[in-house]
Amino acid sequence: MTDYYVYIMANRSKTLYIGVTNDLNRRVYEHKRKLVPGFTSRYGLNRMVYYESCASPRDAISREKKIKGLLRVKKIALIEAMNPDWDDLSDGWYDEDG
Repeated sequence: MTDYYVYIMANRSKTLYIGVTNDLNRRVYEHKRKLVPGFTSRYGLNRMVYYESCASPRDAISREKKIKGLLRVKKIALIEAMNPDWDDLSDGWYDEDG
């Protein structure tokens, strides 16, 4: 059974990006290496500061929409409940070469 994830990427300025994936490791790697052009590469969003697992793609997309609809202060509260110091939760996932 495949898990689906909702995750939040940020930079040091706390600009936020909310996404969905069925492969969190691969997707975070893509963001960190700027492999996909767009918002995250343009703003250097290379720190995964929040994630949660969902049982189905439908649940993950629904949760993503709900989080995106929150006021910024509520998004920050969600992140800080899991990760009060805004650490990169993917730190140590990848070696220096990739």
